[in-house]
Amino acid sequence: MKDRSGLAFALGAYVAWGVIPLYWRLLSALSPVEILAHRVAWSLVFVGAAVLAMGDRDSLRAALRDRRTRALLGASSLLIGVNWVVFIASIQMHRLSEASLGYFINPLVNVALGVAVFREKLRPAQGASIASALVGVGVLVAFNGSFPWIAVALASTFAAYGLIRKLAPVPSAVGLLVETLVLSPLALTYLGHLAYSHAGAFARGPSTLSLLALSGPLTALPLVWFARAARALPLSTLGIVQYVAPTLQFLIAVLVLGEPMPSARWAAFGFIWLALVIFSVDLVRSRSEASAARARPR
Repeated sequence: MKDRSGLAFALGAYVAWGVIPLYWRLLSALSPVEILAHRVAWSLVFVGAAVLAMGDRDSLRAALRDRRTRALLGASSLLIGVNWVVFIASIQMHRLSEASLGYFINPLVNVALGVAVFREKLRPAQGASIASALVGVGVLVAFNGSFPWIAVALASTFAAYGLIRKLAPVPSAVGLLVETLVLSPLALTYLGHLAYSHAGAFARGPSTLSLLALSGPLTALPLVWFARAARALPLSTLGIVQYVAPTLQFLIAVLVLGEPMPSARWAAFGFIWLALVIFSVDLVRSRSEASAARARPR
Protein backbone atom coordinates (compact mmCIF):
# COMPACT_ATOMS: atom_id res chain seq x y z
CA MET A 1 0.00 0.00 0.00
CA LYS A 2 2.87 2.37 0.84
CA ASP A 3 4.51 1.74 -2.55
CA ARG A 4 1.16 2.25 -4.31
CA SER A 5 0.51 5.61 -2.66
CA GLY A 6 4.12 6.62 -3.24
CA LEU A 7 3.82 5.81 -6.94
CA ALA A 8 0.62 7.88 -7.13
CA PHE A 9 2.38 10.86 -5.55
CA ALA A 10 5.40 10.42 -7.86
CA LEU A 11 3.21 10.28 -10.96
CA GLY A 12 1.28 13.32 -9.76
CA ALA A 13 4.49 15.31 -9.33
CA TYR A 14 6.07 14.31 -12.63
CA VAL A 15 2.84 14.69 -14.63
CA ALA A 16 2.44 18.19 -13.16
CA TRP A 17 6.02 19.07 -14.13
CA GLY A 18 5.42 17.56 -17.56
CA VAL A 19 2.32 19.58 -18.44
CA ILE A 20 3.30 22.87 -16.78
CA PRO A 21 4.62 24.26 -20.12
CA LEU A 22 0.96 24.68 -21.15
CA TYR A 23 0.52 26.99 -18.15
CA TRP A 24 3.64 29.03 -18.88
CA ARG A 25 2.49 29.32 -22.51
CA LEU A 26 -0.59 31.22 -21.28
CA LEU A 27 1.78 33.88 -19.94
CA SER A 28 3.90 34.24 -23.09
CA ALA A 29 3.04 37.94 -23.37
CA LEU A 30 5.17 38.61 -20.28
CA SER A 31 8.96 38.49 -20.07
CA PRO A 32 10.58 35.38 -18.53
CA VAL A 33 12.20 37.57 -15.86
CA GLU A 34 8.85 39.02 -14.79
CA ILE A 35 7.29 35.55 -14.69
CA LEU A 36 10.23 34.35 -12.59
CA ALA A 37 9.74 37.24 -10.15
CA HIS A 38 6.07 36.37 -9.73
CA ARG A 39 6.90 32.68 -9.34
CA VAL A 40 9.37 33.46 -6.57
CA ALA A 41 6.91 35.76 -4.78
CA TRP A 42 3.92 33.41 -4.95
CA SER A 43 6.08 30.36 -4.19
CA LEU A 44 7.24 32.10 -1.03
CA VAL A 45 3.60 32.30 0.09
CA PHE A 46 2.50 28.80 -0.84
CA VAL A 47 5.72 26.90 -0.03
CA GLY A 48 5.75 28.67 3.32
CA ALA A 49 2.21 27.47 3.93
CA ALA A 50 3.22 23.93 2.90
CA VAL A 51 6.17 23.92 5.32
CA LEU A 52 3.91 25.05 8.15
CA ALA A 53 1.29 22.45 7.24
CA MET A 54 3.88 19.66 7.22
CA GLY A 55 5.25 20.73 10.60
CA ASP A 56 8.79 21.44 9.37
CA ARG A 57 9.35 24.55 11.50
CA ASP A 58 12.28 22.96 13.35
CA SER A 59 14.00 22.04 10.08
CA LEU A 60 13.49 25.60 8.82
CA ARG A 61 14.99 27.12 11.97
CA ALA A 62 17.95 24.70 11.82
CA ALA A 63 18.60 25.57 8.16
CA LEU A 64 18.53 29.31 8.84
CA ARG A 65 20.85 29.03 11.86
CA ASP A 66 23.56 26.95 10.18
CA ARG A 67 26.02 29.11 8.22
CA ARG A 68 27.12 26.29 5.87
CA THR A 69 23.52 25.37 5.05
CA ARG A 70 22.65 29.01 4.37
CA ALA A 71 25.63 29.33 2.01
CA LEU A 72 24.74 26.13 0.15
CA LEU A 73 21.08 27.12 -0.21
CA GLY A 74 22.15 30.57 -1.34
CA ALA A 75 24.09 28.96 -4.20
CA SER A 76 21.26 26.55 -5.01
CA SER A 77 18.79 29.46 -5.14
CA LEU A 78 20.81 31.08 -7.93
CA LEU A 79 20.95 27.81 -9.84
CA ILE A 80 17.22 27.12 -9.57
CA GLY A 81 16.49 30.73 -10.55
CA VAL A 82 18.56 30.36 -13.72
CA ASN A 83 16.95 26.98 -14.41
CA TRP A 84 13.43 28.37 -14.05
CA VAL A 85 14.03 31.40 -16.27
CA VAL A 86 15.73 29.36 -19.02
CA PHE A 87 12.86 26.85 -19.01
CA ILE A 88 10.23 29.59 -19.26
CA ALA A 89 12.24 31.29 -22.02
CA SER A 90 12.50 28.01 -23.96
CA ILE A 91 8.70 27.83 -24.16
CA GLN A 92 8.44 31.41 -25.38
CA MET A 93 11.17 30.72 -27.95
CA HIS A 94 9.27 27.63 -29.21
CA ARG A 95 12.11 25.35 -28.11
CA LEU A 96 10.35 23.17 -25.54
CA SER A 97 11.59 20.00 -27.24
CA GLU A 98 15.17 21.13 -26.59
CA ALA A 99 14.22 21.86 -22.97
CA SER A 100 12.84 18.32 -22.62
CA LEU A 101 16.15 17.05 -23.95
CA GLY A 102 17.86 18.78 -21.03
CA TYR A 103 15.74 16.91 -18.50
CA PHE A 104 16.24 13.63 -20.38
CA ILE A 105 20.02 13.91 -20.08
CA ASN A 106 19.95 15.29 -16.53
CA PRO A 107 20.42 11.84 -14.85
CA LEU A 108 23.48 11.23 -17.02
CA VAL A 109 24.93 14.61 -16.04
CA ASN A 110 24.34 13.60 -12.40
CA VAL A 111 26.43 10.48 -12.96
CA ALA A 112 29.19 12.52 -14.62
CA LEU A 113 29.18 14.95 -11.67
CA GLY A 114 29.43 12.01 -9.27
CA VAL A 115 32.54 10.84 -11.08
CA ALA A 116 34.08 14.31 -11.26
CA VAL A 117 33.24 15.53 -7.74
CA PHE A 118 32.98 12.42 -5.58
CA ARG A 119 35.39 10.22 -7.58
CA GLU A 120 32.66 7.61 -8.01
CA LYS A 121 33.54 4.68 -10.24
CA LEU A 122 31.75 4.56 -13.58
CA ARG A 123 30.14 1.19 -14.34
CA PRO A 124 30.54 0.00 -17.95
CA ALA A 125 26.83 0.48 -18.69
CA GLN A 126 26.94 4.01 -17.29
CA GLY A 127 29.92 4.79 -19.52
CA ALA A 128 28.04 3.42 -22.53
CA SER A 129 24.94 5.49 -21.73
CA ILE A 130 26.95 8.71 -21.37
CA ALA A 131 28.77 7.95 -24.65
CA SER A 132 25.46 7.41 -26.46
CA ALA A 133 24.10 10.70 -25.08
CA LEU A 134 27.23 12.54 -26.21
CA VAL A 135 26.75 11.12 -29.71
CA GLY A 136 23.19 12.46 -29.65
CA VAL A 137 24.36 15.94 -28.65
CA GLY A 138 27.06 15.73 -31.32
CA VAL A 139 24.43 14.94 -33.96
CA LEU A 140 22.48 18.04 -32.91
CA VAL A 141 25.57 20.23 -33.18
CA ALA A 142 26.65 18.74 -36.52
CA PHE A 143 23.30 18.84 -38.32
CA ASN A 144 21.50 21.73 -36.62
CA GLY A 145 24.54 23.96 -36.91
CA SER A 146 24.14 25.27 -33.38
CA PHE A 147 24.93 24.14 -29.86
CA PRO A 148 21.85 23.00 -27.86
CA TRP A 149 22.49 25.57 -25.14
CA ILE A 150 19.00 25.36 -23.63
CA ALA A 151 19.30 21.61 -23.03
CA VAL A 152 22.83 21.90 -21.67
CA ALA A 153 21.94 24.88 -19.45
CA LEU A 154 18.90 23.12 -17.98
CA ALA A 155 20.71 19.81 -17.44
CA SER A 156 23.84 21.39 -15.94
CA THR A 157 22.06 23.87 -13.65
CA PHE A 158 19.63 21.23 -12.38
CA ALA A 159 22.41 18.68 -11.87
CA ALA A 160 24.52 21.23 -9.98
CA TYR A 161 21.41 22.20 -8.01
CA GLY A 162 20.85 18.56 -7.07
CA LEU A 163 24.48 18.20 -6.04
CA ILE A 164 24.32 21.23 -3.73
CA ARG A 165 21.01 20.11 -2.26
CA LYS A 166 22.63 16.73 -1.54
CA LEU A 167 25.31 18.55 0.45
CA ALA A 168 22.64 20.55 2.33
CA PRO A 169 20.54 17.86 4.05
CA VAL A 170 17.25 19.71 4.52
CA PRO A 171 13.73 18.61 3.51
CA SER A 172 12.88 19.57 -0.06
CA ALA A 173 10.06 21.99 0.86
CA VAL A 174 12.20 23.68 3.53
CA GLY A 175 15.08 24.04 1.08
CA LEU A 176 12.81 25.62 -1.54
CA LEU A 177 11.38 28.00 1.05
CA VAL A 178 14.87 29.20 2.00
CA GLU A 179 15.74 29.53 -1.71
CA THR A 180 12.67 31.68 -2.37
CA LEU A 181 13.56 33.75 0.70
CA VAL A 182 17.00 34.36 -0.85
CA LEU A 183 15.53 35.34 -4.22
CA SER A 184 12.55 37.29 -2.87
CA PRO A 185 14.27 40.67 -2.21
CA LEU A 186 15.23 41.00 -5.89
CA ALA A 187 11.89 39.59 -7.06
CA LEU A 188 9.79 41.83 -4.83
CA THR A 189 11.86 44.91 -5.69
CA TYR A 190 11.38 44.24 -9.40
CA LEU A 191 7.65 43.61 -8.97
CA GLY A 192 7.35 46.78 -6.88
CA HIS A 193 8.96 48.73 -9.72
CA LEU A 194 6.52 47.22 -12.25
CA ALA A 195 3.56 47.93 -10.00
CA TYR A 196 4.65 51.56 -9.46
CA SER A 197 5.16 51.98 -13.22
CA HIS A 198 1.89 50.18 -13.97
CA ALA A 199 3.81 47.93 -16.37
CA GLY A 200 3.91 44.23 -17.22
CA ALA A 201 1.18 42.13 -15.64
CA PHE A 202 0.04 45.10 -13.54
CA ALA A 203 -1.09 46.80 -16.75
CA ARG A 204 -3.09 43.77 -17.86
CA GLY A 205 -5.65 43.55 -15.10
CA PRO A 206 -6.66 41.06 -12.41
CA SER A 207 -7.09 38.07 -14.74
CA THR A 208 -3.36 37.99 -15.60
CA LEU A 209 -2.37 38.58 -11.97
CA SER A 210 -4.68 35.76 -10.86
CA LEU A 211 -3.08 33.48 -13.43
CA LEU A 212 0.36 34.40 -12.11
CA ALA A 213 -0.76 33.68 -8.54
CA LEU A 214 -1.30 30.06 -9.61
CA SER A 215 2.48 29.73 -10.00
CA GLY A 216 2.67 29.43 -6.21
CA PRO A 217 0.60 26.25 -5.76
CA LEU A 218 1.87 24.89 -9.09
CA THR A 219 5.38 25.10 -7.62
CA ALA A 220 4.54 23.96 -4.08
CA LEU A 221 2.13 21.06 -4.65
CA PRO A 222 4.31 18.90 -6.97
CA LEU A 223 7.20 19.42 -4.56
CA VAL A 224 5.12 18.17 -1.62
CA TRP A 225 3.95 15.18 -3.69
CA PHE A 226 7.53 14.40 -4.68
CA ALA A 227 8.67 14.55 -1.04
CA ARG A 228 5.94 12.06 -0.10
CA ALA A 229 6.94 9.79 -3.00
CA ALA A 230 10.64 9.91 -2.12
CA ARG A 231 9.88 8.63 1.38
CA ALA A 232 7.72 5.76 0.10
CA LEU A 233 9.49 4.51 -3.04
CA PRO A 234 12.91 2.97 -3.78
CA LEU A 235 15.28 5.30 -5.63
CA SER A 236 15.31 2.93 -8.60
CA THR A 237 11.56 3.38 -9.05
CA LEU A 238 11.86 7.16 -8.79
CA GLY A 239 14.71 6.98 -11.30
CA ILE A 240 12.37 5.43 -13.89
CA VAL A 241 9.30 7.55 -13.14
CA GLN A 242 11.32 10.78 -13.56
CA TYR A 243 11.21 10.33 -17.34
CA VAL A 244 7.45 10.97 -17.32
CA ALA A 245 8.03 14.75 -17.12
CA PRO A 246 10.39 15.23 -20.10
CA THR A 247 8.36 12.70 -22.14
CA LEU A 248 5.21 14.77 -21.63
CA GLN A 249 7.12 17.96 -22.38
CA PHE A 250 8.42 16.44 -25.61
CA LEU A 251 4.95 15.25 -26.67
CA ILE A 252 3.45 18.66 -25.93
CA ALA A 253 6.21 20.37 -27.93
CA VAL A 254 5.69 18.18 -31.00
CA LEU A 255 1.98 17.29 -30.95
CA VAL A 256 0.41 20.36 -29.29
CA LEU A 257 2.75 23.27 -29.99
CA GLY A 258 3.84 21.98 -33.39
CA GLU A 259 7.59 22.43 -32.96
CA PRO A 260 9.53 21.12 -35.97
CA MET A 261 11.41 17.82 -35.61
CA PRO A 262 13.74 17.33 -38.58
CA SER A 263 15.30 13.91 -39.12
CA ALA A 264 18.61 14.94 -37.53
CA ARG A 265 16.82 15.90 -34.31
CA TRP A 266 14.94 12.58 -34.28
CA ALA A 267 18.29 10.79 -34.70
CA ALA A 268 19.79 12.77 -31.82
CA PHE A 269 16.85 11.97 -29.55
CA GLY A 270 17.17 8.31 -30.60
CA PHE A 271 20.74 8.16 -29.29
CA ILE A 272 19.70 9.88 -26.07
CA TRP A 273 16.70 7.58 -25.54
CA LEU A 274 19.03 4.61 -26.12
CA ALA A 275 21.31 6.06 -23.45
CA LEU A 276 18.39 6.26 -21.03
CA VAL A 277 17.34 2.67 -21.70
CA ILE A 278 20.89 1.46 -20.96
CA PHE A 279 21.06 3.69 -17.89
CA SER A 280 17.66 2.58 -16.52
CA VAL A 281 18.30 -1.14 -17.02
CA ASP A 282 21.66 -0.80 -15.29
CA LEU A 283 20.07 1.18 -12.44
CA VAL A 284 17.41 -1.45 -11.79
CA ARG A 285 19.95 -4.30 -12.05
CA SER A 286 22.43 -2.66 -9.67
CA ARG A 287 19.68 -1.93 -7.11
CA SER A 288 18.46 -5.53 -7.34
CA GLU A 289 21.97 -6.90 -6.86
CA ALA A 290 22.55 -4.60 -3.88
CA SER A 291 19.25 -5.70 -2.28
CA ALA A 292 20.11 -9.38 -2.85
CA ALA A 293 23.54 -8.89 -1.30
CA ARG A 294 22.02 -7.30 1.82
CA ALA A 295 19.52 -10.17 2.12
CA ARG A 296 22.18 -12.91 2.11
CA PRO A 297 22.99 -14.37 5.54
CA ARG A 298 26.37 -13.31 6.85
